[in-house]
Amino acid sequence: MTAHSTCVFSTREYAYLQQAICLRGGFEPGEVKVETFPDGERYQRILADVAGRDVALVGGTISDADTLELYDLACGLVHYGADSLTLVIPYFGCSTMERATQPGEVVSAKNRARLLSSIPPSSAGNRAVLLDLHSAGLPHYFEGGMRTVHVYAKPIILAAARELAGADFVFACTDAGRAKWVESLANDIGVHASFVFKRRLDGERTEVTGISANVAGTTVIIYDDMIRTGGSLLGAARAYRAAGAAQIAAITTHGLFPGDALDRLRASGLFTRIVCTDSHPRARALCDDFLKVESVAGLLADYLATC
Repeated sequence: MTAHSTCVFSTREYAYLQQAICLRGGFEPGEVKVETFPDGERYQRILADVAGRDVALVGGTISDADTLELYDLACGLVHYGADSLTLVIPYFGCSTMERATQPGEVVSAKNRARLLSSIPPSSAGNRAVLLDLHSAGLPHYFEGGMRTVHVYAKPIILAAARELAGADFVFACTDAGRAKWVESLANDIGVHASFVFKRRLDGERTEVTGISANVAGTTVIIYDDMIRTGGSLLGAARAYRAAGAAQIAAITTHGLFPGDALDRLRASGLFTRIVCTDSHPRARALCDDFLKVESVAGLLADYLATC
């Protein structure tokens, strides 16, 4: 796939990222006409000629409707002759249900991967580009000829950490499950790493039982791949503050912030700032002096230019 020949499309929610990727990589934007009939049925018409072209389609599984919009458009691009199809999925949803822990549970993440794997293959094959997945095993849920690529936002995370605190801080995480990833980030930037120990009280609540490093008098930057309600982040921040942290900031790849989640994080008074990427449209809508949003467009454009 080469920049001059690639045509980049997107679902409606990800039009901002399509534009940024095209601007960064010198790609041609693909236009789609979308309308909604009175009964809610969606009309899509591909306005660009994609026959024999390398095509990229940007879209996330941020809702069932968006997933189907992505699926329908991808099928249409192949039907009208795309030579290759690359799905660029900045945020792959259903991360809560990426495995079954009780009998009878439906693994939604696996079913979404199966759905996208059923897109008809283009002449040169289909691939899915996934960003900072909540579970490293998710690519194995894709089937058939769908190839997967896991792209990491590490350069963006490290740059954000340096901007927040220079070179003198502790890189931390919300639980031991992210310890290896945060340790890798800390090693790359040359700072100490820390994580919290916690136990789950029920389906919604956890309790912090300890932390792994001395953070007294330091700046702590907590990294988590995803922030939804922020419950785990708040629990970790309280533990670090109780242990003597002078300042606390947070970085996440995927900022979902449903409802009043961001307001609650702000009102806690625990954080000087939160930084996330624009992998989820919700983050862009909430961007302000407390929430800084960094774009993944350059990272994704660079991948498309070299793949």
